[in-house]
Amino acid sequence: MPDTLNLIIWFIAGVAGGNGAGELLKGDYDLGPNNTIVGAIGGVVGTLILQTLFSDLGGIDFGPIIGQVIVAAASGAVLTVIAGAAISRRRQSR
Repeated sequence: MPDTLNLIIWFIAGVAGGNGAGELLKGDYDLGPNNTIVGAIGGVVGTLILQTLFSDLGGIDFGPIIGQVIVAAASGAVLTVIAGAAISRRRQSR
């Protein structure tokens, strides 16, 4: 279980990644203010998943803060893009 500092780092980096992805995807895929929420969730969940996967495979260490920030920001951006695509597709099918 990660400590509080790790969760805060993942949360903030996920927010940054989600908002960054939202800025790049203006238009149909943009979630507006929800970029922040989806990015935060993606940052925390994505980093937890990757840490679990790679710790079992023999030791990629996500201990350094820079590695955690990169993984959380990328996870936040990826989840924001996926959510934006899903919402855009739902809007088009109506």
